[in-house]
Amino acid sequence: MMASLWFGLIASSALVIGAIIGVRFELPKRLLAILLSFAAGSLITALAFELFEDAYEQGGIVRAAVGLLAGAIVFTALSALLDRWAQPGRTSKSKPADEIQGSPKLDTDAAASDKAATSASTRGAAGMALLAAVTLDGVPENVALGISLGEGSGGLALLAAIFVSNLPEALVGASSMRSQGRKAGRIMLLWSVCAVLLVAAVVLGAGPLSSAQPETISLPLAFAAGAVIASLADTLMPEAYEHGGPAVALSTAAGFVLSFTLSLA
Repeated sequence: MMASLWFGLIASSALVIGAIIGVRFELPKRLLAILLSFAAGSLITALAFELFEDAYEQGGIVRAAVGLLAGAIVFTALSALLDRWAQPGRTSKSKPADEIQGSPKLDTDAAASDKAATSASTRGAAGMALLAAVTLDGVPENVALGISLGEGSGGLALLAAIFVSNLPEALVGASSMRSQGRKAGRIMLLWSVCAVLLVAAVVLGAGPLSSAQPETISLPLAFAAGAVIASLADTLMPEAYEHGGPAVALSTAAGFVLSFTLSLA
């Protein structure tokens, strides 16, 4: 149980670190894109080898596939609602496809030194929407991390992937809140509460769920994999490429190699 607590603290500390950076500093937009693409590369390894593969081994391909699709559907639907919350009236029907600029909830302009924050950030909706998205994505991921620890299967690759994905998302979210004029103390409190919730999810996975039947464990693992793959396709990769260009391919590959190396440990 102590190991799961430490892993949860390490994974969730990225939210607090990212929020501190987002409150205090502005970074070049290309650097933010590199951070996002590195996180995407790490998550590719985690979803393939730490989440979906384990789900398949625990419950078979049908259960794993159903869980993955459920996770992807839930994340995609809620992500669309969060985007609408972050920027009301923004739809593909109201604007040509080439004028739609990424995901409003992941407003990297708010954290960039060379861009002005969008209206979504100055209203404060983008930061709150991203906080909700991180919680939605993070709970199944951290439960899966706890399950892997409870089974004694390591989980280092998943830990690294969660950490490096939490950091830029918290950074951007805190920057969006700062652009809206929220006080630094309140911003840190919101992201700290999210971090505590995700630590609890790790402990839950390592405790009650780790002793459940393999078929039962398979579902949260596959659901987490579905949420991760949806977040990659829906938010992280498009946003990284839009602001970083072809160079993000190298940072994505670097994230994949690091996470894969850790999965061998």
